[in-house]
Amino acid sequence: MPELPEVESVRRGVDEWTSGTTITGAEVADPRILGTTSQRRIDPSAVSGFVSAVTGAHILRAERRGKFMWLCLGEGADLSTADPVASPVPRPELGILVHLGMSGQLRIHSPGEEIHRHTRAILHLSDDGGQPRELRFVDQRIFGHIGVQPLVHGYGRLVPASAMHIAADPLEPAFDPERVMGDLAKKRTAIKVALLDQTLVSGIGNIYADEALFRAGVHPLAVPGRTRKSRLVAVLESATKVMSDALAVGGTSFDALYVNVNGESGYFDRALLVYGRGGQECVRCGTEIVKITVGGRGTHYCPVCQKPPRYR
Repeated sequence: MPELPEVESVRRGVDEWTSGTTITGAEVADPRILGTTSQRRIDPSAVSGFVSAVTGAHILRAERRGKFMWLCLGEGADLSTADPVASPVPRPELGILVHLGMSGQLRIHSPGEEIHRHTRAILHLSDDGGQPRELRFVDQRIFGHIGVQPLVHGYGRLVPASAMHIAADPLEPAFDPERVMGDLAKKRTAIKVALLDQTLVSGIGNIYADEALFRAGVHPLAVPGRTRKSRLVAVLESATKVMSDALAVGGTSFDALYVNVNGESGYFDRALLVYGRGGQECVRCGTEIVKITVGGRGTHYCPVCQKPPRYR
Protein backbone atom coordinates (compact mmCIF):
# COMPACT_ATOMS: atom_id res chain seq x y z
CA MET A 1 0.00 0.00 0.00
CA PRO A 2 1.34 3.48 -0.83
CA GLU A 3 2.59 5.20 2.32
CA LEU A 4 3.21 8.87 3.05
CA PRO A 5 6.06 9.49 0.55
CA GLU A 6 4.18 7.81 -2.29
CA VAL A 7 0.89 9.62 -1.59
CA GLU A 8 2.72 12.94 -1.22
CA SER A 9 4.46 12.39 -4.55
CA VAL A 10 1.08 11.81 -6.15
CA ARG A 11 -0.43 14.82 -4.35
CA ARG A 12 2.27 17.14 -5.67
CA GLY A 13 1.67 16.01 -9.22
CA VAL A 14 -2.11 16.25 -8.86
CA ASP A 15 -1.83 19.72 -7.34
CA GLU A 16 0.40 20.91 -10.18
CA TRP A 17 -2.05 19.74 -12.84
CA THR A 18 -5.41 20.43 -11.19
CA SER A 19 -5.04 23.46 -8.92
CA GLY A 20 -7.13 26.29 -10.35
CA THR A 21 -9.06 24.08 -12.76
CA THR A 22 -12.83 23.67 -12.99
CA ILE A 23 -14.55 20.28 -13.03
CA THR A 24 -16.73 20.38 -16.13
CA GLY A 25 -18.06 16.85 -15.73
CA ALA A 26 -17.42 13.44 -14.21
CA GLU A 27 -17.83 9.78 -15.07
CA VAL A 28 -17.99 6.78 -12.75
CA ALA A 29 -17.25 3.63 -14.71
CA ASP A 30 -17.41 1.36 -11.66
CA PRO A 31 -19.71 2.45 -8.80
CA ARG A 32 -17.75 0.28 -6.35
CA ILE A 33 -15.04 2.95 -6.32
CA LEU A 34 -17.47 5.20 -4.42
CA GLY A 35 -17.56 2.75 -1.51
CA THR A 36 -14.88 1.45 0.83
CA THR A 37 -13.16 -1.91 1.14
CA SER A 38 -15.77 -2.93 3.72
CA GLN A 39 -18.76 -1.47 1.86
CA ARG A 40 -18.96 -2.11 -1.87
CA ARG A 41 -22.74 -2.29 -2.27
CA ILE A 42 -23.44 1.14 -3.66
CA ASP A 43 -26.88 2.72 -3.95
CA PRO A 44 -27.63 3.51 -7.62
CA SER A 45 -28.18 7.17 -6.73
CA ALA A 46 -24.58 7.49 -5.46
CA VAL A 47 -23.18 7.89 -8.96
CA SER A 48 -25.52 10.70 -9.99
CA GLY A 49 -25.03 12.29 -6.58
CA PHE A 50 -21.25 12.28 -6.99
CA VAL A 51 -21.38 13.67 -10.53
CA SER A 52 -23.81 16.40 -9.48
CA ALA A 53 -21.74 17.36 -6.43
CA VAL A 54 -18.46 17.83 -8.30
CA THR A 55 -19.59 19.22 -11.67
CA GLY A 56 -18.96 22.96 -11.83
CA ALA A 57 -16.75 22.97 -8.73
CA HIS A 58 -13.41 24.76 -8.73
CA ILE A 59 -10.38 22.81 -7.48
CA LEU A 60 -8.49 25.06 -5.10
CA ARG A 61 -5.62 22.69 -4.33
CA ALA A 62 -4.71 19.12 -3.45
CA GLU A 63 -3.95 18.33 0.19
CA ARG A 64 -2.84 15.28 2.15
CA ARG A 65 -2.63 13.88 5.66
CA GLY A 66 -0.84 10.57 6.13
CA LYS A 67 -2.09 8.27 3.37
CA PHE A 68 -5.25 10.31 2.71
CA MET A 69 -5.43 12.85 -0.10
CA TRP A 70 -8.21 15.22 -1.10
CA LEU A 71 -9.07 18.00 -3.53
CA CYS A 72 -10.42 21.13 -1.84
CA LEU A 73 -13.43 22.44 -3.73
CA GLY A 74 -14.65 26.02 -3.98
CA GLU A 75 -16.21 28.53 -6.32
CA GLY A 76 -13.25 30.85 -6.89
CA ALA A 77 -9.59 31.49 -6.20
CA ASP A 78 -7.97 29.85 -3.18
CA LEU A 79 -8.23 32.43 -0.40
CA SER A 80 -8.57 29.98 2.46
CA THR A 81 -5.22 31.00 3.95
CA ALA A 82 -5.99 34.72 3.86
CA ASP A 83 -6.42 36.80 6.99
CA PRO A 84 -9.99 35.96 8.15
CA VAL A 85 -10.40 39.51 9.50
CA ALA A 86 -9.29 41.20 6.32
CA SER A 87 -11.09 38.76 4.02
CA PRO A 88 -14.65 37.47 4.49
CA VAL A 89 -14.09 34.63 1.99
CA PRO A 90 -14.91 31.32 3.76
CA ARG A 91 -12.71 28.28 3.77
CA PRO A 92 -13.69 25.44 1.40
CA GLU A 93 -16.42 23.24 2.86
CA LEU A 94 -16.20 20.23 0.55
CA GLY A 95 -13.43 18.00 -0.68
CA ILE A 96 -13.03 15.03 -2.99
CA LEU A 97 -11.37 12.42 -0.81
CA VAL A 98 -9.13 9.95 -2.63
CA HIS A 99 -7.64 6.89 -0.95
CA LEU A 100 -5.31 4.93 -3.22
CA GLY A 101 -5.65 1.67 -1.28
CA MET A 102 -3.33 -1.09 -2.53
CA SER A 103 -3.27 -0.32 -6.23
CA GLY A 104 -4.96 3.03 -6.88
CA GLN A 105 -3.43 5.53 -9.29
CA LEU A 106 -4.36 9.10 -10.23
CA ARG A 107 -3.29 9.79 -13.80
CA ILE A 108 -3.42 12.98 -15.86
CA HIS A 109 -4.49 12.54 -19.50
CA SER A 110 -5.56 14.57 -22.48
CA PRO A 111 -9.09 13.91 -23.78
CA GLY A 112 -9.09 11.20 -26.42
CA GLU A 113 -6.14 9.25 -25.01
CA GLU A 114 -6.73 5.55 -24.60
CA ILE A 115 -8.57 4.69 -21.41
CA HIS A 116 -6.98 2.01 -19.26
CA ARG A 117 -9.28 -0.95 -18.66
CA HIS A 118 -9.00 -0.48 -14.87
CA THR A 119 -10.13 3.15 -14.98
CA ARG A 120 -12.90 3.52 -12.38
CA ALA A 121 -13.67 7.25 -12.47
CA ILE A 122 -12.78 10.31 -14.54
CA LEU A 123 -12.91 14.02 -13.68
CA HIS A 124 -13.11 16.25 -16.75
CA LEU A 125 -11.20 19.46 -16.10
CA SER A 126 -10.72 22.83 -17.76
CA ASP A 127 -8.00 25.35 -16.85
CA ASP A 128 -8.28 29.14 -16.97
CA GLY A 129 -7.46 29.12 -20.66
CA GLY A 130 -10.15 26.58 -21.45
CA GLN A 131 -7.62 23.80 -22.03
CA PRO A 132 -9.27 20.44 -21.27
CA ARG A 133 -7.60 17.58 -19.39
CA GLU A 134 -8.72 14.54 -17.44
CA LEU A 135 -7.87 13.22 -14.00
CA ARG A 136 -8.43 9.46 -14.09
CA PHE A 137 -8.63 7.14 -11.09
CA VAL A 138 -7.20 3.77 -12.09
CA ASP A 139 -7.46 0.91 -9.60
CA GLN A 140 -6.77 -2.68 -10.57
CA ARG A 141 -7.91 -4.29 -7.31
CA ILE A 142 -10.51 -1.69 -6.26
CA PHE A 143 -9.12 -1.37 -2.74
CA GLY A 144 -9.12 2.42 -3.08
CA HIS A 145 -12.08 4.77 -3.09
CA ILE A 146 -13.18 8.27 -4.00
CA GLY A 147 -16.04 10.44 -2.76
CA VAL A 148 -17.23 13.91 -1.81
CA GLN A 149 -17.09 14.76 1.89
CA PRO A 150 -17.47 17.83 4.09
CA LEU A 151 -14.23 19.23 5.48
CA VAL A 152 -14.09 19.39 9.28
CA HIS A 153 -11.50 20.34 11.87
CA GLY A 154 -9.16 17.57 12.96
CA TYR A 155 -5.76 17.89 14.63
CA GLY A 156 -5.29 21.54 13.75
CA ARG A 157 -6.61 21.76 10.19
CA LEU A 158 -9.51 21.03 7.86
CA VAL A 159 -9.70 17.40 6.75
CA PRO A 160 -12.37 15.17 5.18
CA ALA A 161 -14.90 13.95 7.72
CA SER A 162 -13.85 10.29 7.43
CA ALA A 163 -10.23 11.26 8.19
CA MET A 164 -11.03 13.33 11.27
CA HIS A 165 -9.62 10.63 13.57
CA ILE A 166 -6.34 10.39 11.62
CA ALA A 167 -3.44 12.00 13.49
CA ALA A 168 -1.09 14.54 11.96
CA ASP A 169 1.90 13.12 10.09
CA PRO A 170 5.59 14.00 10.67
CA LEU A 171 5.84 16.12 7.51
CA GLU A 172 3.01 18.57 8.23
CA PRO A 173 3.06 21.74 10.37
CA ALA A 174 0.29 20.42 12.64
CA PHE A 175 2.53 17.54 13.81
CA ASP A 176 3.20 17.77 17.56
CA PRO A 177 6.17 15.54 18.42
CA GLU A 178 5.77 16.10 22.16
CA ARG A 179 2.16 14.89 22.07
CA VAL A 180 3.09 11.89 19.99
CA MET A 181 6.00 11.08 22.32
CA GLY A 182 3.71 11.26 25.33
CA ASP A 183 1.12 8.97 23.73
CA LEU A 184 3.75 6.57 22.35
CA ALA A 185 5.39 6.19 25.76
CA LYS A 186 2.10 4.88 27.16
CA LYS A 187 1.79 2.08 24.61
CA ARG A 188 2.15 -1.51 25.84
CA THR A 189 2.09 -3.10 22.41
CA ALA A 190 5.11 -3.82 20.19
CA ILE A 191 6.58 -0.58 18.87
CA LYS A 192 6.13 -1.80 15.28
CA VAL A 193 2.38 -2.07 15.94
CA ALA A 194 2.32 1.38 17.57
CA LEU A 195 4.00 3.00 14.57
CA LEU A 196 1.29 1.63 12.29
CA ASP A 197 -1.48 3.14 14.46
CA GLN A 198 -2.73 6.01 12.29
CA THR A 199 -4.49 7.64 15.27
CA LEU A 200 -1.09 8.06 16.94
CA VAL A 201 0.96 9.25 13.98
CA SER A 202 -0.20 8.96 10.38
CA GLY A 203 1.61 8.09 7.17
CA ILE A 204 3.96 5.40 8.49
CA GLY A 205 3.30 2.02 6.93
CA ASN A 206 5.06 -1.32 6.89
CA ILE A 207 8.03 -0.25 4.78
CA TYR A 208 9.01 2.89 6.64
CA ALA A 209 8.30 1.43 10.10
CA ASP A 210 10.88 -1.29 9.44
CA GLU A 211 13.36 1.20 8.01
CA ALA A 212 12.91 3.67 10.89
CA LEU A 213 13.37 1.00 13.56
CA PHE A 214 16.54 -0.27 11.87
CA ARG A 215 18.02 3.20 11.59
CA ALA A 216 17.22 3.87 15.25
CA GLY A 217 18.57 0.49 16.35
CA VAL A 218 15.30 -0.50 18.03
CA HIS A 219 13.87 -4.02 17.93
CA PRO A 220 10.36 -4.20 16.40
CA LEU A 221 9.04 -6.07 19.47
CA ALA A 222 10.28 -3.46 21.95
CA VAL A 223 7.47 -2.10 24.15
CA PRO A 224 7.34 1.72 24.01
CA GLY A 225 6.14 1.97 27.61
CA ARG A 226 9.29 0.18 28.74
CA THR A 227 11.74 1.83 26.35
CA ARG A 228 13.96 4.84 27.09
CA LYS A 229 12.55 8.11 25.86
CA SER A 230 15.75 8.87 23.93
CA ARG A 231 15.24 5.70 21.90
CA LEU A 232 11.62 6.57 21.15
CA VAL A 233 12.73 10.02 20.00
CA ALA A 234 15.29 8.35 17.74
CA VAL A 235 12.57 6.20 16.17
CA LEU A 236 10.33 9.19 15.39
CA GLU A 237 13.26 11.19 14.04
CA SER A 238 14.32 8.22 11.90
CA ALA A 239 10.79 7.82 10.55
CA THR A 240 10.72 11.48 9.56
CA LYS A 241 14.14 11.27 7.93
CA VAL A 242 13.53 8.06 6.00
CA MET A 243 10.19 9.28 4.65
CA SER A 244 11.76 12.60 3.63
CA ASP A 245 14.55 10.74 1.85
CA ALA A 246 12.01 8.53 0.08
CA LEU A 247 9.94 11.53 -0.96
CA ALA A 248 13.01 13.12 -2.54
CA VAL A 249 13.19 10.25 -5.05
CA GLY A 250 9.47 9.80 -5.63
CA GLY A 251 8.77 7.11 -3.04
CA THR A 252 9.11 3.33 -3.25
CA SER A 253 7.93 1.31 -6.25
CA PHE A 254 8.10 -2.48 -6.23
CA ASP A 255 5.84 -2.93 -9.26
CA ALA A 256 3.82 -0.97 -11.79
CA LEU A 257 0.90 -0.45 -9.40
CA TYR A 258 2.42 2.61 -7.74
CA VAL A 259 3.24 5.47 -10.11
CA ASN A 260 2.83 9.23 -10.02
CA VAL A 261 0.46 11.23 -12.23
CA ASN A 262 2.78 10.95 -15.23
CA GLY A 263 3.18 7.19 -14.87
CA GLU A 264 6.71 7.38 -13.41
CA SER A 265 7.92 5.10 -10.62
CA GLY A 266 9.77 6.02 -7.43
CA TYR A 267 13.30 4.80 -6.74
CA PHE A 268 13.65 4.51 -2.97
CA ASP A 269 13.53 0.71 -3.13
CA ARG A 270 17.21 0.93 -4.06
CA ALA A 271 17.98 2.55 -0.69
CA LEU A 272 16.01 0.18 1.56
CA LEU A 273 18.24 -1.29 4.26
CA VAL A 274 16.03 -4.00 5.78
CA TYR A 275 12.53 -4.07 4.30
CA GLY A 276 12.18 -6.87 1.77
CA ARG A 277 15.73 -8.08 2.46
CA GLY A 278 14.96 -11.14 4.58
CA GLY A 279 17.79 -13.69 4.28
CA GLN A 280 20.25 -11.11 2.93
CA GLU A 281 23.25 -9.68 4.78
CA CYS A 282 22.81 -6.60 6.95
CA VAL A 283 24.49 -3.62 5.30
CA ARG A 284 26.01 -2.65 8.64
CA CYS A 285 27.21 -5.84 10.30
CA GLY A 286 26.78 -8.63 7.75
CA THR A 287 24.32 -10.61 9.89
CA GLU A 288 21.41 -12.22 8.06
CA ILE A 289 18.27 -10.06 8.05
CA VAL A 290 15.39 -11.84 9.79
CA LYS A 291 11.73 -11.71 8.79
CA ILE A 292 9.04 -12.26 11.43
CA THR A 293 5.36 -11.38 11.78
CA VAL A 294 4.40 -8.56 14.12
CA GLY A 295 0.76 -7.55 14.41
CA GLY A 296 -0.02 -9.58 11.31
CA ARG A 297 2.55 -7.72 9.21
CA GLY A 298 5.77 -9.06 7.73
CA THR A 299 8.59 -7.38 9.64
CA HIS A 300 12.30 -7.23 8.80
CA TYR A 301 15.12 -6.50 11.23
CA CYS A 302 18.77 -7.23 12.03
CA PRO A 303 19.15 -9.33 15.22
CA VAL A 304 22.56 -7.74 15.94
CA CYS A 305 21.90 -4.08 15.13
CA GLN A 306 18.44 -4.28 16.74
CA LYS A 307 18.99 -6.35 19.86
CA PRO A 308 15.91 -7.89 21.55
CA PRO A 309 14.67 -5.89 24.54
CA ARG A 310 15.53 -7.11 28.04
CA TYR A 311 13.00 -6.19 30.69
CA ARG A 312 13.35 -6.92 34.39
